[in-house]
Amino acid sequence: MEFLLYLILGGFAGTLAGLFGVGGGMIIVPVLVYSFALQGFDVGVLTHMAVGTSLATIAFTSINAIRAHHLKGAVRWPLFVWMTLGIVFGTVLGALTAAWLSGPLLQKIIGVFAICVAIQMGFRLQPKAALDVPGKPGLTAAGGVIGWASAIFGIGGGSLTVPFLVWRSVPMQQAVATSSACGLPIAVAGAISFIWTGWSASPLPEWSLGYVYLPAMVGIAATSMLFAGFGARLAHRLSQQLLKRLFAVLLLCVGINFLLF
Repeated sequence: MEFLLYLILGGFAGTLAGLFGVGGGMIIVPVLVYSFALQGFDVGVLTHMAVGTSLATIAFTSINAIRAHHLKGAVRWPLFVWMTLGIVFGTVLGALTAAWLSGPLLQKIIGVFAICVAIQMGFRLQPKAALDVPGKPGLTAAGGVIGWASAIFGIGGGSLTVPFLVWRSVPMQQAVATSSACGLPIAVAGAISFIWTGWSASPLPEWSLGYVYLPAMVGIAATSMLFAGFGARLAHRLSQQLLKRLFAVLLLCVGINFLLF
């Protein structure tokens, strides 16, 4: 039953990741927190494991999403390259920051972030194009900040990367596509960092690789890779307003639950 849950979660998360350029990690982390708690994982490590496992699965999810967006010519690869330089450094720093936080405190921080994303999506608080695309140092610095925050929250960075790129005058579809591409270095660097920081943590459940829980990673990755490309194709066809509002309500409930319990 647990593995079936991971398969279903992977399909849902993969679709969201491709559809919005955001959403995979924002669903994976809360569900894994609840799942790990029911499995009796120690409260001191279960939130870190949810974040680390989420990043590991996003590494797989992002591959098909990137391919689908690339085939439509929507990825701005020069932006991706310079942001990635900062992303790798920021993601490692973010994993170290998360390791320094206690499990309950990390969970509450994620809860606050989920509420903020819910408000942004529910009320469509998207920044307007105000400035030109920054130069190489600006892109690298932005990547560093996005990578740092993404590693703490266990996300691919879409909820941060998309608004930033739109603000810097990148068209929405290109912003979503480029955000999906940036999710790969965030996920790879983050997963490796969480494996390293959790290597000597205790008590870890069986089948763990640092803060990455392998059964969950395999189950989620198996279906998320199939559905990410499907979500990316839908992003070019559907009006997303109602879907985003429903997703916002879900995130709001998750965030409040994380803060109160």
